[in-house]
Amino acid sequence: MTSRLLETLHETAREFAEIGLVDAQTMREFDAACLPPVKNFTADEIKNLRLRCRASQAVFAAYLNTSPSTVQKWERGDKHPNGPSLKLLNLVERKGLEVLA
Repeated sequence: MTSRLLETLHETAREFAEIGLVDAQTMREFDAACLPPVKNFTADEIKNLRLRCRASQAVFAAYLNTSPSTVQKWERGDKHPNGPSLKLLNLVERKGLEVLA
């Protein structure tokens, strides 16, 4: 589904919830289903993302609230981001690094 169509469906469901046609549980489930999937990144994809953002490893790490050594390990493939770090990388890929400023 395109994001525009999904936004329209979500807005319609929200309006239905406001007038009582959709219950709170169904709306929560619909909200969860509308979240974008979380993509895993390879070491090269992380490095390319950082380079597209024109950030050093230290600056990139600061934006992601992690250490420069962690970013180094991600880019070498020694470690893989997960949890909040993975979600932040997805956000940066979609919206740019400035969204975390």
